[in-house]
Amino acid sequence: MSSSRSRIDGVQRILQQWLSARGMDTKFGRYRAWQFWDEAVGAQIAARAKPVRLRGSVLEIRVDHPVWMQQLQLLKPRIVSRLNELLGEPLIEDLFLRHGRNNHTPDDVEPDTLPNSWQSEPLSEEERLHIEETVASLPDSELKHHIRHLMEMQRRLDKARQTQTGNK
Repeated sequence: MSSSRSRIDGVQRILQQWLSARGMDTKFGRYRAWQFWDEAVGAQIAARAKPVRLRGSVLEIRVDHPVWMQQLQLLKPRIVSRLNELLGEPLIEDLFLRHGRNNHTPDDVEPDTLPNSWQSEPLSEEERLHIEETVASLPDSELKHHIRHLMEMQRRLDKARQTQTGNK
């Protein structure tokens, strides 16, 4: 397993423990539906329908064409069943289908399409201070370290996305 993947797994494990201790593990588990969406529905449907929001145990899906909405309406029980299978427990009860364009927004820019230097994007003193203030109340030093690193990387990624899309 790659070093990067093991770090991600470590952060995920720590986040799950932290969320579980606060009674938020079920909600976190439901949000993993995004991670499994493409696998649950296949590439053809994934190109036409995307999860956009979670309302309790109902996953809202934006579908780009009415014909696809009709087809997905018929497939809902199978999709929900497959998602729950991939999630490892019955966390999603229903899908709410909404017609709309599935445009790619600046937030959809994948790290792979960004210059390799995004990971070393410098953070301002203000950004570092904000991150430190955010993690200061965490009692566990290992958790604090991982959350700090995660927040720093997310901020670097956001800055690279803004630069790439010209929204700086």
